[in-house]
Amino acid sequence: MTLTEIRRTASRTSGSAVPARVHVQVEAATAKLQREGKPYCELALADACDRMTLRVWSDNPAYKTCSGLTSENFIEIAGDFRVHPQYGLEADKWTVRPLTDQEKNELLQGPAELRAKQAADWEFMLQRIQRISDPRLRALCEAFLKEWGDRFRRTAAARKYHHARRGGLVEHTAQMMRVAKEIASVYPQLNADLLTAGILFHDSGKLWENQFSETGFVMAYDELGELVGHISIGLELVNSVWRKLSAENADTWKAYSPPSEDVRLHLLHLIGSHHGQKQLGSPVEPKTPEAIALHHIDNLDSKLEMFAAGYPKAQPLAPRIFERVWPLPGNLVKSLEKFQQSADAPTAAREDKLL
Repeated sequence: MTLTEIRRTASRTSGSAVPARVHVQVEAATAKLQREGKPYCELALADACDRMTLRVWSDNPAYKTCSGLTSENFIEIAGDFRVHPQYGLEADKWTVRPLTDQEKNELLQGPAELRAKQAADWEFMLQRIQRISDPRLRALCEAFLKEWGDRFRRTAAARKYHHARRGGLVEHTAQMMRVAKEIASVYPQLNADLLTAGILFHDSGKLWENQFSETGFVMAYDELGELVGHISIGLELVNSVWRKLSAENADTWKAYSPPSEDVRLHLLHLIGSHHGQKQLGSPVEPKTPEAIALHHIDNLDSKLEMFAAGYPKAQPLAPRIFERVWPLPGNLVKSLEKFQQSADAPTAAREDKLL
């Protein structure tokens, strides 16, 4: 089972233990002290979609082994799992063993369902880019993915709040492109080419902020990401690739309309304004229809993902009500179920006759 599957199963058992086995990577093993001064080890564990913390007390037979674990270790935890109201997913009566090479490789590939989803999302992104009619924007997108596609596919969309998993940026970007495709058909005045390219590049700087290692689920910190930030990196990245392509295609691009410099500036504006407000990190606020559309599409997809990921993890407060998941604005309430016509319900025609 995955950590998410165990968490969901344990949440439905109302405190009862769920026997399970899970394969994980060790993110960190941190030495800590209890209030009484006794030492213990806190293991941060991760799989492709989720994380948990396992506390190893000093009297546990595995304490010495666990204290020496590093991010290079991949292990199996077998035991009784439960969801603690304060500490989240926990394990009792557990045992630990290292994974075989085959088990490690299978873990790194991620669950089959997630692999299939991310592969489909990647293909959708490529198809949308191929449909960009402006050859300058299409060439820019293709050049970017040719050089950085592998890193893109293992990058998270965020460290904590949404799509915070290996490959999460692909899921987020593809879903934004799906929404943009639908919106562009309703608002034909939008420049769909520019909007599609803006979606691809809006979080491109996160390839340095939120990238996972090639062989694990540990999201390392990068000095460029820390010192410059993903918006500034994205602006610099687009400028760098654009200028290279512009030099190679100078004569051809001169004949295109609108002028290439206008296209570049509008794309940069989408990247720089996608957070929507200066106090949220954008150097400029959205000032074009495409910029405001991108900002709201980004916000919509991230917030709906927070709801979807929040329900299995949030502490229930009452039937259908769960405690707040930051940064959503309040307690979570389950959605209204979709309407279903029961077999014995009167049809609309019969109801009309009755009226």
